[in-house]
Amino acid sequence: MTSTFDISRYQDPLLIQRVLFSAKTIAVVGLSKNELRASYFVAFYLRRHGYTVIPVNPREQEILGQRSYKALSDVPVPIDIVNVFRAPDALPGIAKEAVAIGAKNLWCQYTVINEEGGRIAEAGGMSVVMDRCLKVEHARYAGRMHWLGFNTQRITSVRGGLQ
Repeated sequence: MTSTFDISRYQDPLLIQRVLFSAKTIAVVGLSKNELRASYFVAFYLRRHGYTVIPVNPREQEILGQRSYKALSDVPVPIDIVNVFRAPDALPGIAKEAVAIGAKNLWCQYTVINEEGGRIAEAGGMSVVMDRCLKVEHARYAGRMHWLGFNTQRITSVRGGLQ
């Protein structure tokens, strides 16, 4: 018997917008100090758009001028979004740690898809976004793509958050 995993349940546009507009602090698990890596570019973009970005990478002391933590449990402040740039098989452990620290949302970047990790986070009361890029979705709903009217799934001349 094969399992039918429906990834679309983790890609709801209204959930994505709620997460984007309510979050202030984002822990980036797997953030690289290599400027050519996607994780670095996404974190740099998020900082430029007013989010507090906290690096979580046990191999680094500092990234983007911020102290890097070895684990989510070492981060001394509340986290709104745990943004994951790790292999899909690492997701269940990351989800357990995110639940344990009381993070509000688990955001899994493109190709970070793991059904068990999603279930763990949801069971712990977290919202889950999976196989979506935080930078791309921010640009779609709050950034320049939104200003130009690209694929925002809304037709309006009024900018603003969710009602």
